[in-house]
Amino acid sequence: MSNWDYAKTGERVRRLRREKGWSQEELGKRCGISLNFVGQIERGTRSMSLDTFARLCKELEVNADLLLWGEHRASEAGIQEEGGYAMYVRMMRSVADRFEELEDKEEMASNDSAKDKKRDAYSRKNDEDHANI
Repeated sequence: MSNWDYAKTGERVRRLRREKGWSQEELGKRCGISLNFVGQIERGTRSMSLDTFARLCKELEVNADLLLWGEHRASEAGIQEEGGYAMYVRMMRSVADRFEELEDKEEMASNDSAKDKKRDAYSRKNDEDHANI
């Protein structure tokens, strides 16, 4: 599934960076990436590795859900309280959960479409039967 909106993630990075009063250069230094790459991330023109994503979360002091989806999940602890491995696991679980939700919605839409086709076929048959009477 390739429906990822890099531009929205980049907008969130930019907003959080500005809230901290940091330049792109400052964020880049803190995360170990170039100024140019920070700009590309913020514009959504380039994807980043999981490692870079984790460093952005850590330096911006936000959990992965906020950067990924623009929301905090209330039942989850903040990223500051998590160790490195636990943070990666939680990020991947968050992504998997969201994709599962999207797949469920797509499946429901597909099932609704199949029901509509059956109903249309039944209606056509019923109309044909009545026409033959």
